[in-house]
Amino acid sequence: MYFGSLKLYIGGQLIEANNGGKQTILCPANEKPIAEVAWADETDAQKALEAALEGFKYWSGLSLSKRTEWMSKLRTAILEKEALLRQAIIHEMGKTYDGSYEDIEAITNALEFYPKAMADVKDEAIPDQENTHRHVMVHQAAGVAVAYLAWNFPLLNVGFKIGPALASGCSLIIKPSEISPVSSYLLGEILHDINFPVGVINILTGPPEKVATTMTKSNIPSVVTMIGSTKTGKQVIADSSSSIKKLSMELGGNAPFIVFDDADMNAAIDLAIGIKFGNCGQICVAANRFFVHENIYDDFLTSYVDRVRKLKLGFGKDSDGDMGPLVNRQGQKRMKDIVSDAITKGATIETGGKIPEDFDKGYWFEPTVLSNVTTDMVAYQQETFGPIAPIFKFKTDEEALELANDTEYGLASYLFTKNVERQARFANELQFGEVQINGVKYAIYLPHGGIKNSGIGHDCSVLALDDYLIKKRVTTTI
Repeated sequence: MYFGSLKLYIGGQLIEANNGGKQTILCPANEKPIAEVAWADETDAQKALEAALEGFKYWSGLSLSKRTEWMSKLRTAILEKEALLRQAIIHEMGKTYDGSYEDIEAITNALEFYPKAMADVKDEAIPDQENTHRHVMVHQAAGVAVAYLAWNFPLLNVGFKIGPALASGCSLIIKPSEISPVSSYLLGEILHDINFPVGVINILTGPPEKVATTMTKSNIPSVVTMIGSTKTGKQVIADSSSSIKKLSMELGGNAPFIVFDDADMNAAIDLAIGIKFGNCGQICVAANRFFVHENIYDDFLTSYVDRVRKLKLGFGKDSDGDMGPLVNRQGQKRMKDIVSDAITKGATIETGGKIPEDFDKGYWFEPTVLSNVTTDMVAYQQETFGPIAPIFKFKTDEEALELANDTEYGLASYLFTKNVERQARFANELQFGEVQINGVKYAIYLPHGGIKNSGIGHDCSVLALDDYLIKKRVTTTI
């Protein structure tokens, strides 16, 4: 499927890049061109900043009810273009058809949830102890927000930013990843078609050293938010110091998946399949290291490997595939390197471990399970971001906690045990922003955020509004 030549969306207009540059986007499943996108530079980034500044002046002056009307109109327009947007996501990411729905669900839910959440944000009265003054803490939109987004969930990531930014009264510049910008550029066309207020949302991508650096170092943004790697997050923080900005970042993860001998093993294996091989393992909250109690290790490994071997590769609407490809050649090579490192250091490939023979095009890699894994392996030390499941054996609660927390990251963690006291202990001692026990749930109304090198602030829930609002104390003499 080919989506044509796509333009930047800046200041309410669809425009070519300043230098006329374009970039061809390839489908990771077959390496076929799917679109040419306008490739922005420093001049385009500056245009977007100036447009967003003007857009903020207008948007922040609208009532919440008026902002809600526009957000509802955008939501309706997205749903009308759902089929096209899902095809774009499938072809730019290599997702399965079912996998593409999560993006649509997330962005439409965000556009519906955040106006209601913002309506619940109330000014806060502060009692005056001497009864001489009245004090009120009021909430106001912070200003222009710049959002840098990861490639793994193109429109879900947009939704996590566009919902709270618009509801709070901020204008927004969206820079999708250079790898998967097609669906975001199509969103620009939707915004243009419905005559969304000028400058309130702007969409462009291009080389980070030109586009992102220009915007991050500018004094115009009041908020810089991103979803991406810890390495990129550190660079953005450094670049942002040209002025004092609010920062919100969801960064890397190295999630532990802990299964005790009293767990519901079937439930654990079900989740261990979905949370590892969904989106080809390219999920920030994907289970990265599996720790299984020695009493059930052999049974767990046998059952898990059997389930993994039944997974089918494929992508798109007409496929019954359970897992698509990796996003690019670099990701595919990384999987080969991780497996090679593990084998060199004594691991065993239980299944997978290579590029499938019958997929000669695209960036495919077999669903892989490794056993006899040790802590000196890359599969333990770094975020895999791919379809490799390393299985570790542990004996005691203390050992499981020590292994799970032995990482610089702190995003998601998973625990399976029926022991209530153990649940309480691990919930307290696991050093992660999320501890999911005996199952998993994510929703737009539930906070999503990490600690340590996994980020600051939150996506989803009412907490996300904090990133786009400032508090001002108003004191009046009685």
